[in-house]
Amino acid sequence: MTRLLIIGGLEGELGIAARIATARGARLRHAEGVTGGMAIARGEGADLILCDLRHDVPWLVRTLAAERIACPVVACGRDADGDAAVRAIEAGAKEFLPLPPDADLIAAMLAAAAGEPDAPIHADPVMVALLARAAMVARADASILIGGESGTGKEVLARYIHRHSRRARGPFVALNCAALPEALLESELFGHEKGAFSGAVAARRGKFEQADGGTLLLDEIGEMDPRLQAKLLRTIQEREVDRLGGQAPVKIDVRILCASHRDLVEEVAAGRFREDLYFRLNVIGLRLPPLRERQGDILPLAEHFAARYSEANGLPARPFAPQVRAALLTHPWPGNVRELENAVHRAVLLASEDEIGPEALELAPPRRQDAVAGEAAPVLAGAPVTALVGRTVESVERDLILETLGHCLGNRTRAAEILGISIRTLRNKLHDYRAAGLAVPPVPGQGPFAALPSDALRGA
Repeated sequence: MTRLLIIGGLEGELGIAARIATARGARLRHAEGVTGGMAIARGEGADLILCDLRHDVPWLVRTLAAERIACPVVACGRDADGDAAVRAIEAGAKEFLPLPPDADLIAAMLAAAAGEPDAPIHADPVMVALLARAAMVARADASILIGGESGTGKEVLARYIHRHSRRARGPFVALNCAALPEALLESELFGHEKGAFSGAVAARRGKFEQADGGTLLLDEIGEMDPRLQAKLLRTIQEREVDRLGGQAPVKIDVRILCASHRDLVEEVAAGRFREDLYFRLNVIGLRLPPLRERQGDILPLAEHFAARYSEANGLPARPFAPQVRAALLTHPWPGNVRELENAVHRAVLLASEDEIGPEALELAPPRRQDAVAGEAAPVLAGAPVTALVGRTVESVERDLILETLGHCLGNRTRAAEILGISIRTLRNKLHDYRAAGLAVPPVPGQGPFAALPSDALRGA
């Protein structure tokens, strides 16, 4: 359930937005002004904030950033408020919601904030068996480690486990450990006290406290810094959290789910992941197979996405042409369910006939046969080595990193996976490139339409 915070009066059009969001299943909190809104964000957290442009949206965005609270802010107002909307977007607001509100746009924002909202779509026997096992272990409180390639739907499976657990009525809180720098990640997880660092003007509950009585998903746990791994281990063992700057621990009751596209056994062997933490997290292990290993799911998923995006774009439901069905079944889907979703979304928009034909289906070309399954071929693969003679290793590395990042539409986690380096190494390289004046692809979700569903916003 998405935790939505609305800042502004509810007697007018913003109230209509609140009713639409509530009808879509959002858990609503309300504050009349930005100061009250910050108090709620600190104490209870939020997945999405809608703020009336009559309030100081830039101040809200700056204060959230200063207090290390990662939450998208959507500015709301009438078309006549264009100048104020531009200022809000420039300050860091993720989107502008015109009033009166559009129900489909609000639904899209809530879906993006919540991650993948659907139950797992499946028909393949491999997935039937996996979901049966997941439902069986969901009733316990043991930690579960979900493995699988990027884009397979690990967060979808985590939400499925939560819904089938005894904690289903409690909160489900997800945090992508690869999406935040170390300092922000620590504050997000454990919270902080007033004055713990510059900008911490009030105490704030972290994700552990926000998930009290429910489930906490730590996505891409393999990217966590070793120092934070030690603090996480103590939190799990003692069932209490130490806020930054805190004087006494806070007791918590949280079920831990973790997900990673990396092989954590290999990470432990390489010294990048704590062995004791691994055994704490891997009480039960579930492996989500890549799409190429569950072909029975391809067409049901494709039909599901076609129906969803036809409805979202006001288009009639159309079947797939036989050639398209065959192409969907034979494509290797290196990007897994995320790639399939994007391909079908694109085909729905491009189709001009009574059925979705091959002219509307744009698939990535097959990779080299010797590429590792589930990994993208290097950008320079196939280029003659002699073409690189005369260049420095540093310049070749730089071009490879930037081209790979562009290929991934700015998705840092995916690019690091393809390049075979850690997300921290990638961030450090990009910092150096920016300092040298080079153009670096932006992080997905930092444009004015970041709240809309997209491949970049679905890190499962």
